[in-house]
Amino acid sequence: MKRFLRRVLIVVVVFLVVITAGSFGYNAFTSGTASAPDGLKFVQAGDVRTRYETWGTTGTPVVLVHGSVESVDTWSRLVPLLAAKHRVYAYDITGYGYSERKAPYTVEHLAAQLLGFLDAMHLGGPGQPRPILVGHSLGAGIAAEATLEAPARVGGLMFLDGDGLPLPGGGPPTALIVPPYRTTLFRMVLGSDWLLRRIYKATCGPSCPAMDVDQWVRPFRQPGAEKAVWEMTAHGIPAVPADRLARLRDVPVATAVVFGALDTQGGNADETATRIGAPAPTIIPGANHLTPISNPGEIATAVDALAARS
Repeated sequence: MKRFLRRVLIVVVVFLVVITAGSFGYNAFTSGTASAPDGLKFVQAGDVRTRYETWGTTGTPVVLVHGSVESVDTWSRLVPLLAAKHRVYAYDITGYGYSERKAPYTVEHLAAQLLGFLDAMHLGGPGQPRPILVGHSLGAGIAAEATLEAPARVGGLMFLDGDGLPLPGGGPPTALIVPPYRTTLFRMVLGSDWLLRRIYKATCGPSCPAMDVDQWVRPFRQPGAEKAVWEMTAHGIPAVPADRLARLRDVPVATAVVFGALDTQGGNADETATRIGAPAPTIIPGANHLTPISNPGEIATAVDALAARS
């Protein structure tokens, strides 16, 4: 038995040495970064150099706050519809997209970036128009925290495919994925177009356009992107505790909840509406977690309705 156990131990050690050596080699071979697209616009939002875009010239201002693994580009199908009636603003939250990656990746820091973005766009201040904040998925918590910190600056708040709460169990067990293996895993996923398209299709649904892989992947090949992802997810997705979200019921800001009927990632729409004191949620039939891509018309209609109440 001792001899057998010794042989098993040797096999395990050899296996780990080979896997580790292969991981270091793969990481060295794939260590390059990608350039950012030309023509990006940046502004200082709080302490973060922030990539942003604007559309439209008249109407109620609408500020779009994207979710995890997303960017300004996630809104590309929605903004032409909104810009016909509203002034539309979108930005990359720090840790994602092309904005400067700057820790700490807490919901408070992300809300400070959002409020800084409002400052930069001259929104919500004395004598300035109050915007509607549309937070998708992770962005719902960021928009909610900003509203709770500065309710007088916000005209309306929409929870879109997100309840703003921490993930059950605190999020993925990233502490179990240690260097160099997590780097290898991260880069292998980014390099698998087939896997990324499968994830996108499952998350977005059959009515979505084909995935532009480079649009989704290139931000994660920017300098510092990988480090930011692990730092942001180390303690779960930045979010707002339920008791704090419930304070939105006492804030004089119009609220709305919009979810895809097939969404299993954003939480419970009815419970979210009750928690924040919003009217009954708008449920989009056949839609999954990426409604700004799959159902931009329905989202635009919901934003119009919220603007009418704001």
